[in-house]
Amino acid sequence: MSTLRAPCDLLEDVKEAEAVPALYFTLSVGDSEKELGDSSEKEVKSADFFIVLKHEGECTVTPIEEQPSETTTEKGADDASEKSFDFIMFEKYKITEKSLCSQNEEEEALESPEEASQTENVKWTDNGKTSLESKQRESPKISTEIFQDTVGKEESSKLEEENESTDKLDKPMKTLRVQSNENISKSNNANVAQMSLKPSPSVGSSLENLELDSLLPAVRSVDSPLGSTENGAMLEEAWEGLQKSYVYYKGKPVGTLAAMDPTAEALNYNQVFIRDFVPSGLACLMRPANAGGDPEIVKNFLLKTLHLQGWEKRIDNFTLGEGVMPASFKVLYDSHRQKETLVADFGGSAIGRVAPVDSGFWWIILLRSYTKCTHDYTLSELPEVQRGMKLILNLCLSDGFDTFPTLLCADGCSMIDRRMGIYGYPIEIQALFYFALRSSRQMLKPERDGKELIERIDKRIRALSFHIQKYYWLDFTQLNNIYRYKTEEYSHTAVNKFNVIPESIPDWVFDFMPLRGGYLIGNVSPARMDFRWFLVGNCIAILSSLATPAQATAIMDLIEERWEDLIGEMPLKIVYPALEGHEWRTVTGFDPKNTRWSYHNGGSWPVLIWLLTAACIKTGRPQIAKRAIELIEQRLSKDGWPEYYDGKTGRYVGKQARKYQTWSISGYLVAKMLIENPANLPIISLEEDKKIAKPKLTRSISF
Repeated sequence: MSTLRAPCDLLEDVKEAEAVPALYFTLSVGDSEKELGDSSEKEVKSADFFIVLKHEGECTVTPIEEQPSETTTEKGADDASEKSFDFIMFEKYKITEKSLCSQNEEEEALESPEEASQTENVKWTDNGKTSLESKQRESPKISTEIFQDTVGKEESSKLEEENESTDKLDKPMKTLRVQSNENISKSNNANVAQMSLKPSPSVGSSLENLELDSLLPAVRSVDSPLGSTENGAMLEEAWEGLQKSYVYYKGKPVGTLAAMDPTAEALNYNQVFIRDFVPSGLACLMRPANAGGDPEIVKNFLLKTLHLQGWEKRIDNFTLGEGVMPASFKVLYDSHRQKETLVADFGGSAIGRVAPVDSGFWWIILLRSYTKCTHDYTLSELPEVQRGMKLILNLCLSDGFDTFPTLLCADGCSMIDRRMGIYGYPIEIQALFYFALRSSRQMLKPERDGKELIERIDKRIRALSFHIQKYYWLDFTQLNNIYRYKTEEYSHTAVNKFNVIPESIPDWVFDFMPLRGGYLIGNVSPARMDFRWFLVGNCIAILSSLATPAQATAIMDLIEERWEDLIGEMPLKIVYPALEGHEWRTVTGFDPKNTRWSYHNGGSWPVLIWLLTAACIKTGRPQIAKRAIELIEQRLSKDGWPEYYDGKTGRYVGKQARKYQTWSISGYLVAKMLIENPANLPIISLEEDKKIAKPKLTRSISF
């Protein structure tokens, strides 16, 4: 690959400061260099970096303010290109990370304290700064011929720049320059560290034409809100709020309160909810121990809730299954016995008196996360923990009249704990069920009846993945197929296997479905398909690898294509669209809390940001998560960490939303730690299981 060159005297200000001759050359610009290298008039304009050699091979890179009259570049296609670009500055192997802003913005710089001798590889650490790894290698030399060629084209390059600068004022070019501290004769060779720059998915298209093999994929923008002082204060406030929510039992932390709003009646928000604690537990696991990480609270929580599982669970005169986990619990002080006691709710105090199906699944998932993070396998191998997992799974794997591998559920059995028309086989429960099956498969010991249970799990995993990937998937092609369905097919060769009536397809889905993208619909049962978008189910399907890689990518495409609908002004819509009018009256039963675009009926829930962030990182689209996090950081703390937001775009704080909602706080913290250190992803993600048989039919072929 040829190397683009620039004249020696392009940067006169440096010459005046140093009063020595300077040698300049540019880094290669990847694939675009081939097109630009043929024309000398593009040599300077195409350069993204200038590297100048200092005495004894030292190399300093400093940013030059954007000069529209000198160098230009094309703007990126997406929003990431509008942001400031990240540059790496090398100085005898001291690395400085700088962000080039526009002329109206201040420049910010972060310097790592580390220095190393020789030439290093650049690596990114958890906190976004850089660390160095020394590696001996010889630096390539700049030939005398190249240097003479550069000097010879000095005057012509200047003239060409001046002639074309006025035509491209709207395309400012960000450049770096490197200067030598000693006189360099034309006959002398200079040692130069050459490197190429590589695109990074985490910063969008602004790195599209660059290569840097020594950089890891996760490159963060220094001047973005993720690293600002204001957001640093927000993080500190969030950690403080999370710690204040701790619930103690006999002197040990066992969970976090649902909310700490001093202006509202407590109701059941003064309890520890199983599903609510999951993001809190993940935050405590992901935070480094030297920074205040507390995996002990997760261990205590798992053991205490396991203890509650063994209680007799009776609602009226009916006894629940032995494996049912509580929806929540609270710590009370018994003044008569003068000791603390635990009081659990298994659904008897919930709205609608429905037992939580998702609690057991979340418990298994969090147990795996604890084991994965701490490498403490002794907890999951305890006989009582093994028994607890088996009791949960036996409830779900017991024989019955089901003809589908999906789990039949009542309305209000999950995060959507009120009547919202999710009865049947909701995608959220099916995705959590699949995640729990695969997680327990990793932790169960094949002893006694364990081997038989593992075989049942394997069979269910294969059947469930086939069923969801084939029958729940909807994209433009599949929607068109359903629209053309024939009905009343009674043979085993029937295409319309669930006898779905095409006229039952709601009008909104035809406009909502983009040509690029797709999603797992909310529910599939005989003669019924719920076409609504449910974020939790789709994100969990990605994290558990229930969705195929192609489907996971399509889900991310859909989120980008329908950003205003699914993200809006405050992430994220739990359900889309909202139920309105007659449909709202019949489905919710006139529920005053689930009015249109409020609460579970199309409300925006900040806690879901951690699920979106994890799914984005797994699919290689962290820029989507960064954009959503920036929206949250604009308001969430200022609004008092509310539980949810109302409105079609999530503009208004929910009419009954509790302030200082713990999982709004912890969800933000987990999202931040995931985006800053993607190495945390395996704690809450499973890789695709190659052993699971894939559907023989493609996702776009009809039922």
